[in-house]
Amino acid sequence: MVRVSGLASGMDIDQIVSDLMKAERMPIDKMKKQKQTLEWQRDDYRSMNLLLSEFNNLAFNMTLQSSYSSKTVSSADETKIKAAATSSAGNASYTLSNVTMATAAQNISSGKISEGTIDPTKSLWEQKTLLGSAWSGKEVKQPDITISADTKTAKLSKGAIFERSLPSSIQVKNGESSQEFNIKTTGDPTLIGENDVFVNMNTGEMTFGSTLANGSTVQGFTYKQNVLQFSITTYDSNGKATGDNEDGSMSFEFDGSASLNTVLTQLSNSKVGISAFYDEGTDKVVFTRKDTGDLSKTGSAGGQKMVFSGEFLTNFLKLNTQKETGGTDAKFTLNGLETTRKSNTFTTGGVTYTLQNNFTGDVRVNVSNDTQKVFDTIKDFVTKYNELIEKINGKITEERDRNYQPLTDEEREKLTDKQAEQWDDKAKSGLLKGDSILSSGLNQMRSNWYASVSGVSGAFSQLTDIGISTSANYSDRGKLVIEGDGTKLKEAIEKDPQSVMDLFIKSGSATSEKGIVRRLRDTITQTVSKVEQRAGRSTWTSEQFLLGRNLKSVNSQITSFESRLTQVEDRYYRQFTAMEKAIQNANAQSAQLSQYFS
Repeated sequence: MVRVSGLASGMDIDQIVSDLMKAERMPIDKMKKQKQTLEWQRDDYRSMNLLLSEFNNLAFNMTLQSSYSSKTVSSADETKIKAAATSSAGNASYTLSNVTMATAAQNISSGKISEGTIDPTKSLWEQKTLLGSAWSGKEVKQPDITISADTKTAKLSKGAIFERSLPSSIQVKNGESSQEFNIKTTGDPTLIGENDVFVNMNTGEMTFGSTLANGSTVQGFTYKQNVLQFSITTYDSNGKATGDNEDGSMSFEFDGSASLNTVLTQLSNSKVGISAFYDEGTDKVVFTRKDTGDLSKTGSAGGQKMVFSGEFLTNFLKLNTQKETGGTDAKFTLNGLETTRKSNTFTTGGVTYTLQNNFTGDVRVNVSNDTQKVFDTIKDFVTKYNELIEKINGKITEERDRNYQPLTDEEREKLTDKQAEQWDDKAKSGLLKGDSILSSGLNQMRSNWYASVSGVSGAFSQLTDIGISTSANYSDRGKLVIEGDGTKLKEAIEKDPQSVMDLFIKSGSATSEKGIVRRLRDTITQTVSKVEQRAGRSTWTSEQFLLGRNLKSVNSQITSFESRLTQVEDRYYRQFTAMEKAIQNANAQSAQLSQYFS
């Protein structure tokens, strides 16, 4: 609609309409304030649910037996034996004596492998004469090589080439034409003829006597590469070979570009279970099983722990299976029982022992309840509960200041950011005051703590029995207090840890039969569910919870009213436009009449 300003009347029509619309907008401003209040209230409910859910997760940890059955272990001599215990370990004393630690099988080169001439960082093919007959020939099918730019060089896919396997020449095609290059493997590559190609036998690099044009194709051919092939067999604790081959061995293959260090590193990283290294000082290699114990083939206890096959291992590295040492089980006496283990770390009766040294004589290991750790766990749980109810009580007792309503956009523009923030804090206060869901949840949780647990077989059936009671200060609103310095709670844990655990986590079909923590979790779950029915979750649609439906209704009213306001504003402008036109017509008639009297 075309809107006419007050040219004829001299009035500020836009300002007049704006002022009139302020009065018209009062209902919609009220709706928007209501919408903001509902959103704040929804967010407050969800923040309470987050607190309850976080505490519920902590409560789940408190239902685990390990929270009440922590053990402390002491060794009379940790230079000889270290020990740790799980919650399933019994309180007892154990004596270990006459300990011989398990050893790992080891094989060392029977002599120097190169008289100190090998460089373990260089490729083995560059030092091929040292390896003698350890090499094997492997056929390589070289695919065509496409030249992507004018060049004189190209590279075969493999180096360490078996010289007699190369053809006498190589064909290079460029469109319909082709050129034959004679292969040279000795001499100076810069002095070859234009129809020659020099092949570096170590790396596979090719240097052509004339330039190959972009798009040319070096025709593929077959040749042999020199590789090292060997296998190793090792066994697990059950005497079963660990390799992938049918006979249980594990095969390895390395091309000539690999260095000795590379070979030994890859062996150490493989699942064959060996740690290998080369010592330049002695010019020998050392192979050691990563696992200790007599790890030999089933039915051959005390036999070979590592079996080598291949000239690289047996001739060059000089690893002689008969020279193997070690690979013995740990032997010891535990409370009078002579026994063995494959490893120096073993678990029995819930106690894990780690042997540190060989020794004769006795070392005592004591296992007992870790009273302090259980005490700290319960104390921390009580503290977290007190923090939870303090925050929820703070919300449901917070006063509502009705002098502060949510700001409209126009009102917010008149305030500084700091003033708007302070106003919002006041307007958000007390939105959950006296909330029945949260109040009922808190009352039920207090009842969960104080009510006796029926059917407990031990000495403790009530919270006060272990030295935990309610604060005498009314303003604390049900906070729990650990009496004194916690002595009574510690004594209860020490005296009857099973009864303390039952008090907290006992299972039962009826609420009265359930432990305190299980009751709390039931109450929290119910409270969270009720809050969700009112305030929903972030992933829920508006139709799934009460406040969402209310917000949807308010939004619908706002949309409808805004449409009505548009119509009202248009009506005002139509009226003022008609007025302006009437004034213009009157002014025109007046001017015309004045002409008759002039």
